[in-house]
Amino acid sequence: MPFRECSRMSQREEFCRLALMPDANISELCRRFGVGRTAGYKWLERYREEGAEGLAERSRRPRGSPGKTPAELEARVLAERAAHPAWGGRKIRRVLEREGLVPPAVSTITEILRRHGKLDGPRAGERRDWVRFEHAAPNDLWQMDFKGHFALEAGRCHPLTVLDDHSRYSLEIGACGNETSETVQERLVRVFRRYGLPWRMLMDNGPPWGTGGSAQYTVLTVWLLDLGVAVSHGRPYHPQTQGKDERFHRTLKSEVLDGYRFRNLTQAQAAFDAWREVYNTHRPHQAIELETPSKRYQVSPRTMPEAITPPDYEPEAQIRKVQDTGWISFKGQKINCSKAFAGRHVALRATDTDGLFDLCYRSHVLAQVDLRQNMVQPVHHVPEQVSTISPV
Repeated sequence: MPFRECSRMSQREEFCRLALMPDANISELCRRFGVGRTAGYKWLERYREEGAEGLAERSRRPRGSPGKTPAELEARVLAERAAHPAWGGRKIRRVLEREGLVPPAVSTITEILRRHGKLDGPRAGERRDWVRFEHAAPNDLWQMDFKGHFALEAGRCHPLTVLDDHSRYSLEIGACGNETSETVQERLVRVFRRYGLPWRMLMDNGPPWGTGGSAQYTVLTVWLLDLGVAVSHGRPYHPQTQGKDERFHRTLKSEVLDGYRFRNLTQAQAAFDAWREVYNTHRPHQAIELETPSKRYQVSPRTMPEAITPPDYEPEAQIRKVQDTGWISFKGQKINCSKAFAGRHVALRATDTDGLFDLCYRSHVLAQVDLRQNMVQPVHHVPEQVSTISPV
């Protein structure tokens, strides 16, 4: 209030007494006491009706809150947050909608969480803009990676994750004791038998599916080629190439790993399996319009073969057997195919350009051999190379 002395109650009472005097000039009194006319008449009306007690300060809070979230709905919001501490307003709102409730706005849910101390971090609750890319259909591309390993009460756990690019469906979260080719292959066999084969898999350049920055083929990736699964590697030092799997790892960490200590791999695997069900079927995913991944995923029609047959090349292709050292000879040139192909047959297929050949294993182009310049370029270094599938 504009009253300027330390005792506002006494000033208001004095103002009201003087204003009630016969022939009092209320406008002039307001000017002298330093208050607006609206405030002056308000205090005078209260003084007439209630006496000096009516001059005390009153709460400006409205007597009713017609827009207030019902207590039972607010409790449901907090219960969903308690069950899933990493979920924000959008996911919680979608879950309430699926339950047939009329949920409050996302901003209201965020404010409920903030008011109850359930949000933390400098940007908690803020809207963020993302640019996303995805393949057109399930099983077009799977992303695979190891999340950083962590300590158990006995040993360490190396979580292996496999994610469908289109649907974000989690195909595998494996509690592995190491990161060897044998362990990954064993896990993938189970995944392939349940969900079928993808057309392509994306992984980084490190072991067991790469040999470093060159991303040469390994025993594991050659096995994938034998199954008819093309192999792609992200650019070195560019983890955003596998952005969906990287983001999945952050979610796995915040919703499963943070604050938990597992005794052994068995207990970790049980936790992974339980959370994978929640992630695929219950947790709304913001990148797919708050649907669950299970709504967009369907199994691949390509079944895993019981046995792998040798490649069958066309008659016009020039066939070479890879030596134990990984090398072949072709028209006077020595070409390194990687030791992972040792004992297997590769094909050199002529292109439309004289002197330029595709070096292929089955239908997959490994490199291009340029006899004109005595050069061999891995396929991922060939300018404008779009596909790793040979047109033949």
